[in-house]
Amino acid sequence: MVAVKRLVLDVLKPHRPNGLEFAQTLAAVGPDYRVHLTVLEVDESTETLRVVVQSDALDFDAILLAIEQMGGSLHSIDEVEVQSGGRAAADR
Repeated sequence: MVAVKRLVLDVLKPHRPNGLEFAQTLAAVGPDYRVHLTVLEVDESTETLRVVVQSDALDFDAILLAIEQMGGSLHSIDEVEVQSGGRAAADR
């Protein structure tokens, strides 16, 4: 099995929720998710973010759903880190 370990996302969101609430909500998607959020641009009604999410096994669909439920939209996936479980994991 291949696990997604790290995602770097370009996200557009409204001003509310604020960055802290947005990051906390994403971190709550998984039990060991770590989120680093950087505001790249602010305009009249939206903010462009660089969001880095890390874990031993990320659930991309759940992350995307959380972003959309907060009024955000995914512009692009800018970086991805994945790791194969190797032969031992495949035999389990």
